[in-house]
Amino acid sequence: MKIAIPTVEKTLNSNVSPSFGRAEYFLIYDTETKESLFVENTAKDSRGGAGIKAAQIVIDNKAKALLTPRLGENAAEVLKSSNMNIYKSIEGTAEKNIEAFTGGKLSLLGEIHEGFHGRGLK
Repeated sequence: MKIAIPTVEKTLNSNVSPSFGRAEYFLIYDTETKESLFVENTAKDSRGGAGIKAAQIVIDNKAKALLTPRLGENAAEVLKSSNMNIYKSIEGTAEKNIEAFTGGKLSLLGEIHEGFHGRGLK
């Protein structure tokens, strides 16, 4: 299964980005083959709709699950329409989150915020 994680840098040791839509990169990690692919988030500099555009990047890379600390409602709607499971990431690196996910230790993201709509992180 392919999972997606928003990251700050192009490494498994990168911290998970606090922002989904404005993350620098998305790690697309295949839990079966253990292959990693880092995709630049071309939506990060969008004036508006970054979360929706970022969600489409994740979908286009065939991820079936997203690990993220928070998510706006518009991005969540796009992801859920593709039957993607959205999990709450834990503090730390992408690698630590992969281990938590494969170990069944992450819970589904329960709280979806209204989105920042150009206002940045709260």
